[in-house]
Amino acid sequence: MTDVSAFDAVAKPIQPKSILAPDARTRRRNASEARFRLMGLIAVTIGVLTLVGLLTSILSNGLSSFSQTYISLDVNLDAARLDKEGTRDPANIAKVSTFGYLPLIETALADAMSAKGIAIDGMNAKAASEIISKEAPASLRNYVIANPTSIGETVTFNLLASGRIDGYYKGRVTMESAALDRNTSPEQLQLADRLKEAGVLVTKFNWDFFTAPDASDTRPEAAGLGVAILGSAYMMLIVLVLSLPLGVAASIYLEEFAPQNWFTDLIEVNIANLAAVPSIVFGILGLAVFINYVGLPQSAPVVGGLVLTLMTLPTIIIATRAALKAVPPSIRDAALGVGASKMQSIFHHVLPLAMPGILTGTIIGLAQALGETAPLLLIGMVAFVREYPAGPPDGFFDPASALPVQVYNWTQRGDPAFVERASGAIIVLLVFLVMMNLIAIVLRRRFERRW
Repeated sequence: MTDVSAFDAVAKPIQPKSILAPDARTRRRNASEARFRLMGLIAVTIGVLTLVGLLTSILSNGLSSFSQTYISLDVNLDAARLDKEGTRDPANIAKVSTFGYLPLIETALADAMSAKGIAIDGMNAKAASEIISKEAPASLRNYVIANPTSIGETVTFNLLASGRIDGYYKGRVTMESAALDRNTSPEQLQLADRLKEAGVLVTKFNWDFFTAPDASDTRPEAAGLGVAILGSAYMMLIVLVLSLPLGVAASIYLEEFAPQNWFTDLIEVNIANLAAVPSIVFGILGLAVFINYVGLPQSAPVVGGLVLTLMTLPTIIIATRAALKAVPPSIRDAALGVGASKMQSIFHHVLPLAMPGILTGTIIGLAQALGETAPLLLIGMVAFVREYPAGPPDGFFDPASALPVQVYNWTQRGDPAFVERASGAIIVLLVFLVMMNLIAIVLRRRFERRW
């Protein structure tokens, strides 16, 4: 290389780069970031649309369960039929079965049709009475047993309409489908329309959906969540009483007192593993230990509460330890520096500051337990239960159901009205879960300390 060529190579000017003009590498990076943002936006959109579709399906199928069709009739409680001896003795009155009340209902409906000038060709009194639920005679019998002095009087009752009549006003039943259905007929639907025009048949809010027990397959219009709500409340009470003190005590020991060795490391690993164990495994454990070995009754809230306690404990322990770790070490050091003991520094200073996180974790654990189904199925809570459990503590050992189990039970039945009931029960369960999560959020924001 000559001196001239070397000079030219050195003296060749370098083209300056502007920060306002991106080069190829910057363009590739920006394109990659744009693709990542687009994928994130698509993922969020799919999740939101899925949630909206799920809620829309549940609400469209379940909101109608909160309304019910009733027939208002003036029923003459004939003393000659209900209390032949005239003693008004509840024991004698209870001997009259529900079949003894059917003629009273048929007569009351016939009188109402005659008073309103309603007549349907080809329909007799028996066929007309089939638009009334089979639960109606039992409702009359329960009223008479509770009020024996009403015998001989004419009392106005709001009786449940049959499931097909109720479904007719909710869009499940049509004239065409009624012609092919052995449980109803177009003439009965016409009669229902005439009674509705006369004000005898009305559709209103169904409070019994929250208080009534389950019903048989032939009377879906009478099925309610009363036993399931009470059973879930009993189980949540047991879970709260057992899991909160045990979980907090275990967390305090592991976080504040336990030495750091292989044994405590093994405990921590097992707690983390238990939090990830499928819930049905806890159901198998409850079936083997609490029912087969200890001998506790099946389908009892005490067994369900114990199983859900075992399932909830890891969640509470993990949340409590995280809350204790969030308290600055300076709080402990300051307490010890002014003469407090280790126990005093924990219970007087650390624990109150960690309490919001502990309560939040406990409520989230309870909400998770409230929605569990698999372990409760294995301990027999899927059984058909119509009797309300007694008050605590005896009620903890009585047969009961639970909200998620009731949803599962109704979805297994053939009548479309039970599918409506199942969707309504899901709405009630979601309302409870949302309320519990809102309480957790309020507690965290109200008592949270930022360090």
